[in-house]
Amino acid sequence: MQESKQIKTPQIQFLAIVIVATSIILVFTVTPWNFIPTSVTEKVQVIAITDYGCVGESVLGHSVVVENCKASVGDTVSAKFFVASLEKSGYYDRIQKKLQTFTP
Repeated sequence: MQESKQIKTPQIQFLAIVIVATSIILVFTVTPWNFIPTSVTEKVQVIAITDYGCVGESVLGHSVVVENCKASVGDTVSAKFFVASLEKSGYYDRIQKKLQTFTP
């Protein structure tokens, strides 16, 4: 008597390929690099003095704490901080302009 073997379809391999393909598509369509923080160094104007250092306001509108700061209110100091690439690249501003064109 001959034994017959039943061949199973490679369901696990197919599912793995679909998951990998979906992941790759999502990475390139969502563009997560717009949300990854990037280091920014700029001059900020000191708006307050605290126990931790000077608090300054950046050109991008962020409040930045500069440690070991000897400046007084109104002085300009150099500060290094992290900001989302989305804000630095101007992508967020372009999205806001597009949204303003659609008024309900």
